[in-house]
Amino acid sequence: MIEEVIVVEGKNDTKRLKTFFDCETIETHGLGLNKETIEFIKQMQEKRGIILFLDPDSPGEKIRNRLNSEIPDLKNAFILKEDGRTKKKVGIEHASYEVLKEALDNLVTYGEYDNNLNMADLNELGLMGDDNSKEKRLIISKHFHIGKCNGKTMLKRLNLLGIKKEDLYNILNDSEY
Repeated sequence: MIEEVIVVEGKNDTKRLKTFFDCETIETHGLGLNKETIEFIKQMQEKRGIILFLDPDSPGEKIRNRLNSEIPDLKNAFILKEDGRTKKKVGIEHASYEVLKEALDNLVTYGEYDNNLNMADLNELGLMGDDNSKEKRLIISKHFHIGKCNGKTMLKRLNLLGIKKEDLYNILNDSEY
């Protein structure tokens, strides 16, 4: 039984998670997220805790950002787009048990840290502006389980996690780069 309540976008996401896990969900109905649902999520965060498990696409990212900014200490689960994709769609409902389990085993909670990283740091580390920046960002994304992201989003997520430049340097140094 997963203690926290999992916030998903729709009924197909709920159905997929309940196929593999003993869990309760709250559905946002995609971008149709309303004040009443947000209030309910706040109540559940206080009582049981919340895990945001939203699709790795633009609408999922908008919902994730909104909820993380309005409700402190939410846990976040991420999958990569390629791990939840069909020919026409992308989402939690299309991910395998292994992908879903790994995401739920590697939750991320954002905190309030001083922004210790900046765009110049990402450029210096080759996470932006290089021919292989996308591959380097993927290494970092997978290491911290923060989902695939562009440079700006990566900077925000790494700062929310309190990650230091030295940590990124060591991870990239230990990889094939």
